[in-house]
This record gives sequence, C-alpha cells and structure tokens, in this order.
Amino acid sequence: MAPELVLVQGLRDTRGTLSRWNARPLAILAPWFIGAAAVCGGLLTAVFVVAQLSTPDPSGILLPGLNEPASLGGVGHILLRNSLVLALHAMACVAGFIAGSSLPLEAERYSGTWRKVHDKAGPLAIAFVVGATAFSLCTQAYVLGHSAATLAAQGNMSRGLLIVGILPHAIPELIGLFLPLAAWTISSRRGQWHELLAATFVTVGLAIPLVVAAAFVEVYVSPHLIVALR
Repeated sequence: MAPELVLVQGLRDTRGTLSRWNARPLAILAPWFIGAAAVCGGLLTAVFVVAQLSTPDPSGILLPGLNEPASLGGVGHILLRNSLVLALHAMACVAGFIAGSSLPLEAERYSGTWRKVHDKAGPLAIAFVVGATAFSLCTQAYVLGHSAATLAAQGNMSRGLLIVGILPHAIPELIGLFLPLAAWTISSRRGQWHELLAATFVTVGLAIPLVVAAAFVEVYVSPHLIVALR
C-alpha cells in the first residue's frame, strides 16, 4: 500500500507543479533556457580547445551534405544519436525525482538499518547522476573536438572557422539536449526535487522539435555554410 501512496503523491506533486508553471511559463522556462545555453557555450568552448589540440584522423570522416549526399537517412542517423543523449539527460531528471522526492517518502516506512539504507540511497543516486553527466559532457567534448579537427583538415580550413560553420545547428541542438540538465540543476539547488518529474515532461517536449529542426539544418544547411567559409 505504501508504494502506491508514494506513486500517488508523486503524480499529485507533478500535476500541481504543471498547473503552477502554466500560470507563469516565462518565469519557469527562461532560467532553463539560460542554463542550457550556458552549458552549450561551455561545451562548444571545450570542443574548440580539444579541436586545437587534436591530431586529425587520416582516414577522414563522412558528413552528410558535405562529402556524402544529403539524405533523410543522414537526418535519421543524427536523430538516433541525439535521441540517446536526450534520453540519458531525461533519465537524470527522473532519477533526481526518485532520489530527492520518492525515496524520502518511501524511507518513512522503515526504521533502523533499512531506514539508513533509504536515507543514503538518495544522495548516492544524485552523486551517480552528477558523475554520469560529467562523463557524458567530457566524452562529447572529446569526440566532437576530434571530429572537428579531422573535418577541418579534410577541408583545408581552420578549426575555428569549421566550428563557426556548425553553429547554426549546434546551438539549438545542444540547448535542446541540455534543457533537462538545466532543469535538474535549478530544481536541485532549490531543493525542489518533487518538480523534476514535471520538468522531465516539459523539457523533453520542448527539446524534441529543437533537436529535429537542428538535424535537418545539420544535413541541408550547415554544409553549405562550411563550404562558403572554406
């Protein structure tokens, strides 16, 4: 019975949160987008640094619209890759909700050792999410930076100019992907863990059109800008 009560409480908190946010959407969305843009800027800076330090791969890279035909298959490949990243970030929000809101309610059922286990599970889960997110960001910076160095070498252009050429799709794509993490960060700093399930629904709903549009721009627009800059 208690687990059902925890679930009901979580759904009640989520409905209440969505109702409050609907009354003042700009006040809620603005900090999320600002936070996501800040992470986007930090990651692109890291990509530039890694690109400057990386040795290009002599085997090269195929980029739809640039050195292979633009196609919907290329768009689909990009969407598949980004959907996995978005899912990871959305799960971080869900994990934060469970660790910060549901587990403390569940812990009230127990005493003694089991109570201590539940009390410790929340902070450990949050620490795991932070570690996994940091690993994800570092991995993305390395992979994207190394790819930028390789593409710049293939096109005989500077690495900085290449990164400028990808900004039209990279900025909306990264902002969309990082919206759940921005919401997670803001809610966790305020101790509003019960809002994270609602934040997951809203941020994923906002991110999907941004990521889809960015994938089409990456295949059909950015390559032309890169060629023009070259």
